[in-house]
This record gives sequence, C-alpha cells and structure tokens, in this order.
Amino acid sequence: MSDRAANKPGLIEQIRTSKHPAVAIARDIAWAVAVVAGIALVLFLVSGTWPAVVAIESGSMIPNMNIGDLVFVSASDRFGAFQTWEDGQVSGYMKYNDYGDVVIYRPNGADSVNPIIHRAIMWVEANQTVMLPLQNGYTAEYTAPHAGYITMGDNNPAPDQLSVYREVGGQIEPVKKEWVVGKALFAIPFVGYLPLHILEVAIVLIVLMLVYDFLVGRRKEE
Repeated sequence: MSDRAANKPGLIEQIRTSKHPAVAIARDIAWAVAVVAGIALVLFLVSGTWPAVVAIESGSMIPNMNIGDLVFVSASDRFGAFQTWEDGQVSGYMKYNDYGDVVIYRPNGADSVNPIIHRAIMWVEANQTVMLPLQNGYTAEYTAPHAGYITMGDNNPAPDQLSVYREVGGQIEPVKKEWVVGKALFAIPFVGYLPLHILEVAIVLIVLMLVYDFLVGRRKEE
C-alpha cells in the first residue's frame, strides 16, 4: 500500500470536510435530523408517550392555554394520578387555573386527525345518564354510549360530547382510555408557532446553514 493511499482520509472525514455544495447540504440536513431525533428520543423516555409535545392551534382553552403555546405531555399515570374536574373538586387538585387534568386525546380514536387538548370533566360508564355542565350555568342531559371521559375546552360553551366534529364525521364520543395520548404538564408561550409553521422554519434553517458554510469556507480560503 502506497503512502498516499495510507494517508487518504476515510469516507466520513471526506464528507465532513467536503466543500462541495451538494455534500454540504446533505451534511447539514443529516445533522439537523440527528439532533431532532435525539431530542425526540429524550422527550419520549421522559414523558412515556408520543407525541411528547403538542402545539395549541385554537382558542378553545383560552385564557389558560393560548394559540401558539407549546405543551409538554406525559403519560396519564406519570407524575401523579390522573384526575378529572370532578376528582379535583374533591381533592383540591388544580391544573391550568381550574380543577382536574387537561387531557390530550384522539377524537373517537381517529389517528388521521390532530389530537384535541381539553379538560377532563368526569368519567362516565356505558349507558349512564348524567347532567353535563354548560358554560352559561345550565346543564344538559347526556347518555353515554360507552364508558369514557367527558371533556370540555375551558373557553367552549359545552362539552365535546355535545359537539359535532367534522373531522370524525359526527359527534365526539366519551374518550376511552386507549384514545388518551397523555396529560398536559406545562406550556411555553409562543414556541408552539414553530411546529405550526415547520416547513417555513426548516427552509430558514437550511438557508442559514448554507450561508454559514459559505462564510466559513470563504474565511478559510482567505
């Protein structure tokens, strides 16, 4: 083996030091994907569920959660027992300025729509008839088709189970435990706008990385 061949850098080193524009773009994208994957893995291990973060897209939880908030989620049995609004009135447990936990769930178990993040009001059994609270102080009679949680947005006039949701093609049913993604731990204002505009953010980041590579390469040449 010649000295030249022995001193030739390996493939990884060639990719790392290459100044070719295509290689630089691929390198930056791979680095960004690796960082995102690492963060996602840590979030999953800590939260015990996925997605571990959700962005608030509507005003249904105002003023306790606002559009653009990034909400960190955990499995419902982590960091304390899951409590409904009814449970919280008995125990005194509050979350986001009201009794009970805020639950993230898939409406009617549908995986094709974004999860809903609303407060869990009560648990009902199959065929149980209950009086559901309305925002104006009135109540409405409701008979549950199956066991599950009754949920309601803090800024909504009525529980979800009295609403028709176009994305699932009908009325939202009581939330079965297997439909629950998790419960809300805490929220960071405005950061949720990033995943809501992920394509635009990705384009800006790639452009910034290309500009950085260009400036570094030019400085080395000088």
